[in-house]
Amino acid sequence: MASVDPGPTSSILTLEPPPGRPAGRRAAAAAGVEAARDRLFELQNADGHWCAELEGDSILESEYALLLWFLGRGDDPRVQSAAAYLRNKQLAEGGWALYPGGPPDVSGSVKAYFALKLAGDSPAAPHMERAREAIRARGGLDACNSFTKLYLAIFGQYEWRLAPAVPPELMLFPNWFPFNIYEMSSWSRAIVVPLSIIWSCKPSCEVPAAAGLEELRVPGAAGTPAPASVEHRFWAGLFRVVDRTNKLLERLRVQPLRRRALERAERWVLERLELSDGLGAIFPPIVNTVMALRGLGYPADHPVIAGQLRELEKLEIPEGGTLRLQPCKSPVWDTVLALTALAEGERPRDRPALERAVRWLLDHEVRQPGDWRIKNPDGPVGGWYFEYANEFYPDCDDTAQALVALGKLSFAPADPEVEATARRALAWLLSMQNDDGGWASFDRGCDKRRLTYIPFADHNAMIDPSTTDITSRALECLELWGYPAEHPAVRRGLEFVRRKQLADGSWYGRWGVNYLYGTWLALWGLARWGAGSDDPAVARGADWIRGCQNADGGWGESPRSYDEPEIRGQGPSTAAQTAWAVLGLLAAGDRGSAALERGVDYLLSTQEAGGGWTDEPWTGTGFPRVFYLRYHLYATYFPLLALAAYERGTAGVPDDGTNR
Repeated sequence: MASVDPGPTSSILTLEPPPGRPAGRRAAAAAGVEAARDRLFELQNADGHWCAELEGDSILESEYALLLWFLGRGDDPRVQSAAAYLRNKQLAEGGWALYPGGPPDVSGSVKAYFALKLAGDSPAAPHMERAREAIRARGGLDACNSFTKLYLAIFGQYEWRLAPAVPPELMLFPNWFPFNIYEMSSWSRAIVVPLSIIWSCKPSCEVPAAAGLEELRVPGAAGTPAPASVEHRFWAGLFRVVDRTNKLLERLRVQPLRRRALERAERWVLERLELSDGLGAIFPPIVNTVMALRGLGYPADHPVIAGQLRELEKLEIPEGGTLRLQPCKSPVWDTVLALTALAEGERPRDRPALERAVRWLLDHEVRQPGDWRIKNPDGPVGGWYFEYANEFYPDCDDTAQALVALGKLSFAPADPEVEATARRALAWLLSMQNDDGGWASFDRGCDKRRLTYIPFADHNAMIDPSTTDITSRALECLELWGYPAEHPAVRRGLEFVRRKQLADGSWYGRWGVNYLYGTWLALWGLARWGAGSDDPAVARGADWIRGCQNADGGWGESPRSYDEPEIRGQGPSTAAQTAWAVLGLLAAGDRGSAALERGVDYLLSTQEAGGGWTDEPWTGTGFPRVFYLRYHLYATYFPLLALAAYERGTAGVPDDGTNR
C-alpha cells in the first residue's frame, strides 16, 4: 500500500484550550462558532451573497497565454504575468502538477513549457531543462491528452492527422441516436461543440521557430493505454475505425454535410452565450469559443468575441507581478454553503444579513429551460446554477444545497416567495432523478459508458452519472421540505445510497476529495431518514471514519485517492475534511467518542485569530484524475457547520472538556 504522510504525530489528547477560550469543549465550540460566524459575515457582499476565490491548476494560465498569442497579442503584459505565475508553480523535479503535492502531469507540463517558451524563456535555462526532462520521462508530446494535442496542432506543434477527430457532423445526429451530443455531460458538450468547429476549420497560429517543441518528442513513446476490458476493446476499436474514416473523408474532401454541421454548431454556441457568463460560464469552453469563432472568420474585434474575452478577464487575479485565473466564479455555491453553515446556529440578530442573502439567491433562480430539457422534456423550470449567470445549466447539487439552506433558516420557509421558489426547485429536482434512483449533476440519463471510449474522451468526464454525494444532498432537502419516507423518490434515493457503499464502509465522493466527502454526505443523508447508529451501513461508515483519523486528531485525504483507491482516507489533516468527518460521526449518532472530540479539538486548535481556517491542500474535485479545485472558503463553511452541529448535538452531554 502506498503511504501518505498523515501529518504531525503528536497526540492532542491533552490539548489545552487556546487563551481566552472556556475550558469546556462545548463552550469552546460555541466560542469558535461565534468567531467563524463573525468572519463569514465580514466576507458577505453588500447585496447579500458570498463569492470566494476558486483556484485551479496551471492549465488555466498556460491556456490563457496561448489564447493571447493566438489572438496576436503575444506582447500583452498578461503573457509575462502568467509566465511568472507558472514559474512559481513549477515542481522541484521540473513539471507541473494537477494539485499541490501531486506528481507532474504531462499535459499540463507541456502547456506550461510551451507558454514559457512563447514568453521568451530559454530552453537552456535550468527550470526549462528540468521541465523538459520531466515531460520526456512521461512520454513527451504523444503522451498528452487529446485536448492538449488539438491545442498544439493549432500552433503547428502537433500533426492534425495524429490528433483525434472531433467532427462537427456530431451536431447532426438526432437526439435518439446513441452518440448524439446530449449523451455527453454538459461540460463536455460545451467544450466539444466549439472544438468541433476548430477541428473543421483548423485555425493556425505561427510561433517563432525557437518556441517549437520538437525537443519534447520521444520516439517510440506510448500514447493512449491499451484497453483493459472486452467492452473497452470493442468500443475503442470501433471508434478508432470511425476516427480514421473521418480523417480519410476529410483528405478526400468528401464532406457533404460539413457546411450544415458547422452552421448548426455555430448557432448552438451563439444561442448559449445568452444569459450566461460565457459558454457554460467556465474557462475551457470560453477559450474554445473564441478560437472557433476566429476559425469561422469572425474578426478579432467582433462583439461576440470581445464579450467572451471580457468574461475571461473577470476570471483574472493579478497579484505581485503574476497573473492567475479562476476556472469560473462560484457565487451561488458559496452563498448556499454559507447560509447552510450560518443556519445551523442561527441568531436573531443575524436575520437582516441572512435575509439579504436569501433575496440574492431568489434573484438567481433559473427561469427558462436549458439543455437539461432534451433528456427531461416534461420537467418544470426551476433550480439554481453555480455561477453568476448560467441559465442553460442549472445543476442538482446547487439546487439541493440551496433548498437545504432555505429549509434550515427559521424565517425562510414561511415566506410566500421563498416557498413558491422552493416548490419550483423541488419539482425540477424530482424530475431530474435518474432511473437508478440517484441524482447526477446537470442531466438525466447521461451515463452511457461507451462514450468514454471515444478517442477524444480521455479527459475522464464524458458522462454525468448518478453520484452518492448529490443524491444524499437531494435526500436531505426532501426531508427538510416535508416529503414522506414512503415517497418513491425518497425510497429509491435511499436504496441508491445504500447500494453504493463499499466493502470497507466508505462511499466514493465525486465532487469533493474524496471518500471522506462521500462518506460524510451518505451518512448525513441516511440520518435524515432515521438511520441511526444501530443501522449496519451507518455503523460501518462511522467505523471507517474513525479508522482513518490522523494522530493530530484531524482527518485528511489526498486527491491521489482517485488514482490509488487503496490510500483512501489518508493525507495530512485539513479543516474542511476534518469537518466532514466530524459531521459524519454526528450523523451516525456519535455524541461523545474520543474520535469525535479529538476532531473537534483539532478544529478549535487550528482556528485562526480572525475566526476562519486555511487549508493549503486542495479538497475540491472538478474531474477526478484530471482537474481539481481549491475552494478558498471550504475551510470556513464546513468547520463552522461542524462546530455548530456539535454544539447543538451534544446539548445535555457533560461539558468537562475531556475525552470519553
